[in-house]
Amino acid sequence: MNNPRPLRFGLTAANPCSYLPGQQEQLVVLMPEEPVTAELYQQLLAHNFRRSGEQGYTPHCPACNACQSVRIEPQKWQPSRSQRRLMNKAQRAGLDYRLVSQPDVAQYFSLFAQYIAFKHHDGVMYPATEEQLSSMLTCHWLPVRFLEIYQQQQLVSVSIIDDLADSYSAVYTFFAEHFQHLSPGKLAVLYLLQHARQNNKAFVYLGYLVQACQKMAYKAEFTPQQRFIQGQWHSFA
Repeated sequence: MNNPRPLRFGLTAANPCSYLPGQQEQLVVLMPEEPVTAELYQQLLAHNFRRSGEQGYTPHCPACNACQSVRIEPQKWQPSRSQRRLMNKAQRAGLDYRLVSQPDVAQYFSLFAQYIAFKHHDGVMYPATEEQLSSMLTCHWLPVRFLEIYQQQQLVSVSIIDDLADSYSAVYTFFAEHFQHLSPGKLAVLYLLQHARQNNKAFVYLGYLVQACQKMAYKAEFTPQQRFIQGQWHSFA
């Protein structure tokens, strides 16, 4: 990375993995001498990093390297037959989307709390708190956008998106329970890819793919794509 100042990193303690039962996870976290910038984070994204709130991190697990960052070039991407069917189904259901800069915090929290209650009621995020959501919605050194999906004027899904000079990076998506049958995670990615193409973004980052984790498997469906494996980006058709 062409960064003029030195960077410091720390290593977290090992904890049970969120994705693979029986595995331990550790993270390398950025501990900068100066505040992170959007330009620096754009470089970190290209080296398998993500962010959680204000914190940049990358997996560094003692016995596993299953986490592979996924990115797509919007100008090269073409929707598959099943993705076209999903978009047609969404259109018939009266869905539309918008990418906005200012969150409606009260409305978002209502949707977020419902999502955590039905999706993660047995996890550490339940019950949802306003502080949890706030940490996702804001980042002092980075423009954050919000991809809202509406069904006949009713908000049914929100995706938190980092807006960088050459890319969009999908951070987190939450949605209404009754909207599950329309595959909101996939649909949000499809809309984001369309928007990225229109705005001449070089990449859309989808976060980590763990092939043995079923809830992440959908990311492999967006092709052609690149995955960060053993220090390099590899192409997958």
